[in-house]
Amino acid sequence: MSLKKFAVAKARALPVIILADTSGSMSVNGKIAALNEAVQNMVSTFRQESARQAEIQVGLITFGGDKAEMHLPLAKASEIEAMQPLDAIGRTPMGHAFELATELLEDKELITSRDYRPVLILLSDGIPTDSWQAGLERLTTSERGQKASRFAMAIGAEANIDVLEAFNNDLEAPVFKANEARDIHRFFRAVTMSVTARSQSRTPNELAPINFDELDNDDDDLGLDLEGQW
Repeated sequence: MSLKKFAVAKARALPVIILADTSGSMSVNGKIAALNEAVQNMVSTFRQESARQAEIQVGLITFGGDKAEMHLPLAKASEIEAMQPLDAIGRTPMGHAFELATELLEDKELITSRDYRPVLILLSDGIPTDSWQAGLERLTTSERGQKASRFAMAIGAEANIDVLEAFNNDLEAPVFKANEARDIHRFFRAVTMSVTARSQSRTPNELAPINFDELDNDDDDLGLDLEGQW
């Protein structure tokens, strides 16, 4: 009898790629602290997932200063033991972040044809300071960029909503607007719940609905200064 019949199917990867604004403006009013904790909580939740259908992977691209960079290379969440905290500095090279995201998506060795549709998460509190239009068009028109689930969060009133709306492709979950630190946590909790539901589903390529309004606001235990708006 063939041993193949007893082989355990290897879980297919579900990539989650975060594009995070780490420009200087993120250093005020607790934004970068809230973002650091929200990302850490997301990775921690994914790490605990052991669904057979999908193995969640996480990659983090930051854009602050002169260029974007791969802060956390795409890896299995279960194997990410620690992540360097994000620092806020300089300008907002969002266009370069779009270029790095496209290169990652189209790397067929890192993200194979067997993997599930990726999830892209963009968040920013400002206006791009580089030539972002070409980078965004390349991302959203690329073969895999078109198929990916793309969510966006605007942090504060200065965020360029037009850019974020052009990135976002989920009509049922429009650009989320964060006015205070607790909102960053609410956004990441919602996306985390959606990705986790997908990883446990028998059809992980189908997007799990997100309803930001149904999330509670009980973030008193986060130890953050939640007073006031940005």
